Amino acid sequence: MVSGAAFDSVGTILDDAALRETIRRRVEAAGTSFYWAMRLLPRKRRDGMYAVYAFCREVDDIADDWPAAERAAGLAAWRDEIAALYAGRPNRLIARALAEPVERFDLREGDFHDIIAGMEMDAAEDIRAPDLATLDLYCSRVAGAVGHLSVHVFGDASPAAHRVADALGRALQLTNILRDLAEDARRGRLYLPREMLDRHGIAGADPVAALRHPALPAVCRDLAEIALGHFDTAEATMAECSRRAMRPAATMGALYRAMLDRMLRDGWRDPAARISLSKGRKLWLVLSHGLI
Repeated sequence: MVSGAAFDSVGTILDDAALRETIRRRVEAAGTSFYWAMRLLPRKRRDGMYAVYAFCREVDDIADDWPAAERAAGLAAWRDEIAALYAGRPNRLIARALAEPVERFDLREGDFHDIIAGMEMDAAEDIRAPDLATLDLYCSRVAGAVGHLSVHVFGDASPAAHRVADALGRALQLTNILRDLAEDARRGRLYLPREMLDRHGIAGADPVAALRHPALPAVCRDLAEIALGHFDTAEATMAECSRRAMRPAATMGALYRAMLDRMLRDGWRDPAARISLSKGRKLWLVLSHGLI
């Protein structure tokens, strides 16, 4: 067992139960769609996923919300913290929460560092119209690496499960990109690939101008086709995995594919419109993919 006390935001020492409860509240407060899939897991695995999600949220907030001049140092500090975690000396609350899942589920240190590397791509400069290879690397780091950690927590660390993580992670991240066009533009970011923008006559890399261009829906449809291919690969590969263990992955795939289908039907006529699924639709997908 890893030694060291965990503290909350006001310096109170937390025992293991209080630590789990603090992390759970953070995840629930975030309102993430992942919460629906996490609830399918037994408590130990659910606690593990909560800790992984809390870590991802922490480094994502650094890349998105910290002053630009402080982001690199903030992410570097998390690299040091992950090294300390694997040396048995975690200091931060979230790292302390990760200690048991790391040991219990054999989580790989490199996957945490890959996630940080993805956040460093956002922190270094605003990503604008990356080429397809750079976009794929970004998706691999910020989403595929999360998938690799997740399948260990789910209970299937087979090569097939890791292939699902690669494909499904990319599918989910591309769906997020297509959903969050306006939000990303407000941050000065444009994740749509240069090759597709050029193909449809959108010059330059100004996010606001790209979102106003009449060819934007065509670019989005092209990127959606890539995402759909990743969804198909993930679904086919899941047949080689433990069905029970991969129920959360299947649920997330179903939720996000339904969201992508909704965007395809709407056609990105209004990039600022926030696409979401109703609670009833989410519940039906959870029941049909996560419990059957």
